[in-house]
Amino acid sequence: QVQLVESGGGLVRPGGSLRLSCAAIGSVFNVYAANWHRQTPGKQREWVAEFSSGNTRYADSVRGRFTISRDHTKNTIYLQMNDLKPEDTAVYYCNANVTTRQWDDYVGWGQGTQVTVSS
Repeated sequence: QVQLVESGGGLVRPGGSLRLSCAAIGSVFNVYAANWHRQTPGKQREWVAEFSSGNTRYADSVRGRFTISRDHTKNTIYLQMNDLKPEDTAVYYCNANVTTRQWDDYVGWGQGTQVTVSS
């Protein structure tokens, strides 16, 4: 009934910017919390940023460069990434806590989107 669909990844040069989107699709009433994570081959998935009840938190490695936000009208979570560095290269995943229109709680993951930072 609910899917999380990511978009916005791509290839960017160091110092550039990208905005990732994570849209909750289906029987969605509200996205009330979400996280972005990232993973590179051979490494564990790394937490990047959190949105919860209007508050935000960031990993030290991205604080000041990345911004997580929510568009309540679109049931979409964004990750604005500025001043990108080669070490930001990874597959980025969102996970979100959703209240459905049936007043159930859904927790799920997006399919991932590749971000490559290279000159």
